[in-house]
Amino acid sequence: MTNATDSTRQTLAALGVASAEAVAQFFAELRAEFDREAAAASGADDGVKALRDAWMGRKSGVLTRVTDNWLKSAGPELRPAVGKSLNELRGHVEAHIGELQRAGEAAAESTAAARERVDLSLPGVTRPLGSRHLLRQTFADIERIFLSLGFAVVEGPEIETPYYNFEALNIPEHHPARDTMDTFYLDIPRQHSGGPQRLLRTHTSPMQIHTMEKQPAPVRIIVPGKVYRRDNPDATHSYMFHQVEGLAVDTDITFCEFKGTVEYFVREFLGPKIKTRLRPSYFPFTEPSVEIDASCFVCGGSGCRLCKQSGWIELFGAGMVDPAVYGFVNYDARQLSGYAFGLGVDRLSQLKYGIEDVQLFFQNDVRFLRQFP
Repeated sequence: MTNATDSTRQTLAALGVASAEAVAQFFAELRAEFDREAAAASGADDGVKALRDAWMGRKSGVLTRVTDNWLKSAGPELRPAVGKSLNELRGHVEAHIGELQRAGEAAAESTAAARERVDLSLPGVTRPLGSRHLLRQTFADIERIFLSLGFAVVEGPEIETPYYNFEALNIPEHHPARDTMDTFYLDIPRQHSGGPQRLLRTHTSPMQIHTMEKQPAPVRIIVPGKVYRRDNPDATHSYMFHQVEGLAVDTDITFCEFKGTVEYFVREFLGPKIKTRLRPSYFPFTEPSVEIDASCFVCGGSGCRLCKQSGWIELFGAGMVDPAVYGFVNYDARQLSGYAFGLGVDRLSQLKYGIEDVQLFFQNDVRFLRQFP
């Protein structure tokens, strides 16, 4: 801004006696000088500030010097022309500096907005998503199949009394299954003298009794849940595992209906080409009792390592409800019949997904869990 100040000072000193033409030329040169400096200062905040101070400063600004050194010294005949030209120049300077300031503010706001703007085209922060545990997926598959057959899903307590876990299921007091070597008995203070002992349920079958006590026939339920037994952990055993108990009681339920239900479940769970066979067995609360086998879904029955060259894989136990059980729930065994089954969820998961070690279900190894999204 020194050029404009020096030019103004020299011009004012040279024009002792000015004419209207000299006034017009002088202000035209000042305006041209301002326009050149304004063009150089545009786009820079510091440049606009320096331009404003040089031209509009109260003490040493160009407009102030023109007012003090020329307008006041001009004769009466030139003062109107000088005043008019000075006002026009002042208006031009103020308007142009104002535009530069607004442009600078707008540019600053645009820069800030661009810096703070969320670019939706950029990939977001990806966080790994968890998945349902494989056992929960197996539970869901089993529940889906039996819900389609009209069964209801019920749940029960994991802490039971010997009556519901054993006696009401036709397992008498001295039965080997009630031995402390097989069952976790709990050392819980009894509420009163002679109160029932407590234990961790060894199967989900106690809910058979609970349900039949609460409602009359017909009953069609499955009971998913955890169960506990004194097993040494290895590739096929765990002291805590999972079961789905099934119970159907109604008038005129036959063994044929039971067999059809079991076959339907096996085909839906393992595949439509799977065959089933029933082998005689024994369970205290079913009579007759059977073991359900399925044709090996790996070798198709020709024999392999999974089925131990037999062509068949043992799945679970089942049978028709023993009439003695009805006596504990005041059901009329002459009018009602039914069947029950107990599915080992861990075993079924191992068979379906080719898992050799049951301990993998409980180790929380993400490398294992991520294989089953």
